[in-house]
Amino acid sequence: MKSPEWTIPALYGAGAGAIALAIVGFTWGGWVTSGTAQKLAENASVNAVVAVMTPYCVAQSKSAPNSVEVLAALKAANSYDRREIIEKAGWATPLGSSTPNRELAISCNTALAAN
Repeated sequence: MKSPEWTIPALYGAGAGAIALAIVGFTWGGWVTSGTAQKLAENASVNAVVAVMTPYCVAQSKSAPNSVEVLAALKAANSYDRREIIEKAGWATPLGSSTPNRELAISCNTALAAN
């Protein structure tokens, strides 16, 4: 059986079109792999939790018994030491957790600096 003479150029064109479509889709079309989608979803969930918990952290800074000392230490500390001070004070530890949340401490520091 003999195939038509246009078969080989058509296959090359289909292959080149598929490669071009993949390149355009991943660079400009917004396509992502499943691994990238998973990372984006995890980052979005962490950001959502931090956004919800930041007012709790600020409220803790106002109602904690040692808030005056901790806020004074925050004002005196360098910017890179403030996250650790907030974590040690327990303001960045979500309810039901035993360890502080780093992103929450950073967000809380930003919120406290704005006040």
